[in-house]
Amino acid sequence: MAGGHHKVLHEDPALFKWANLNYTRYRYFRWTNRTAKYTFLYVAVIPAILGYIAVKTDGKYELRGKRRGDDIREF
Repeated sequence: MAGGHHKVLHEDPALFKWANLNYTRYRYFRWTNRTAKYTFLYVAVIPAILGYIAVKTDGKYELRGKRRGDDIREF
């Protein structure tokens, strides 16, 4: 009846290898020119650009309370 169904799901060795690599990725990470460049890009450049855009457009657009045909610009 119920039971005796051990190992019904076959385990894929490539999936386990990938999961183990993902789990222990920090052990094998090395700083190279490429990783430093991408880290600087994602940590400094992109947030700076988004912050600049946010500061420059702060209060210029009102998207709520408009009727059809009204302009969304407030300046």
